[in-house]
Amino acid sequence: MPSIDTITIDLNDCRPTVLDALNKMKTEQDPSLTFRKSCREGICGSCGMNINGVNGLAYLKKINPRGVTKVYPLPHMYVIKDLLVDFNQFIEQHNRIKPYLIRYPPEEKNMQFSQSVKDRQDMLGLVEYILCACCSTSCPEYWWHGHSKAPNDFLGPAAFFLYGKCA
Repeated sequence: MPSIDTITIDLNDCRPTVLDALNKMKTEQDPSLTFRKSCREGICGSCGMNINGVNGLAYLKKINPRGVTKVYPLPHMYVIKDLLVDFNQFIEQHNRIKPYLIRYPPEEKNMQFSQSVKDRQDMLGLVEYILCACCSTSCPEYWWHGHSKAPNDFLGPAAFFLYGKCA
């Protein structure tokens, strides 16, 4: 049954980010607390969650030193446990746009291709996206149409970000 728990931590004994606080809670108070984390560098996007009503990465968001910091799973995604959400639908939608380089015409599979400086410049803005789902789960259109089974379902800002740059 869904519930909201309140946990108090000593900020004098904790680093300043929400991810630090969650790690402290898991280590010291509730080892069953479940959330994603990996790189702490903004590369993987796994620590995306809703913090004080705004989607963002927990490793970047600061704890409110006076008062309460509210942490929730990303909205409009199926919650598996605690702050852990199911990314399957999001990844399936993302894969539909084929977010990778496709060489036309297809060349020999075992050939190696060098990337020119111009080719790399064309990639600017494409390789920085980290699949955290924060933009899609913040988007009302994605809430309404992102989970339909129809072939024309809304793929969300994450897919449009990449597709728009690639087209």
